[in-house]
Amino acid sequence: MDKPESRCPPPGSLRLLVLTCLLLLAAVLTYPMLRTLSLRFHSSLTGSYVPGTYSIVLVNCPNEQIARDIARAILDKKMAASVNILPKTSSLYFWKGEIEEATEILLLIKTKTSKVSRLSTYMRLAHPFEMPEVFSIPMDQGDARYLKWLEEAMKD
Repeated sequence: MDKPESRCPPPGSLRLLVLTCLLLLAAVLTYPMLRTLSLRFHSSLTGSYVPGTYSIVLVNCPNEQIARDIARAILDKKMAASVNILPKTSSLYFWKGEIEEATEILLLIKTKTSKVSRLSTYMRLAHPFEMPEVFSIPMDQGDARYLKWLEEAMKD
């Protein structure tokens, strides 16, 4: 017959197992933050670009004057470095259960990814649409000189 103490783990092994699990969990949970910090540190040392630092934000406007007013306002507030205004985009979409069709003006806004949230909040306040279309696409790569210019153009 087995002795009861032979089925139990040695006294310190359970504590070691719990500690190992906690360390693994901490490593998994902090990986995204540590990766971002290490990429930024590497970027500052080498001058290389960290993908996702900048984004292109797309916003539809009902007409060119509103598009120009919004573009000027976000540039004045240093929420973007550049805005392209693309004329007459045809849009079809569902709105309140119906298919709608409209001619809109598309803004392509180049900004820092860290400013997208602030830009989105501003659009909800300044845009005439009840629910403005605002979404961003992170830039994976780009010309180093242009990306440096983006950074300089948005300095406060």
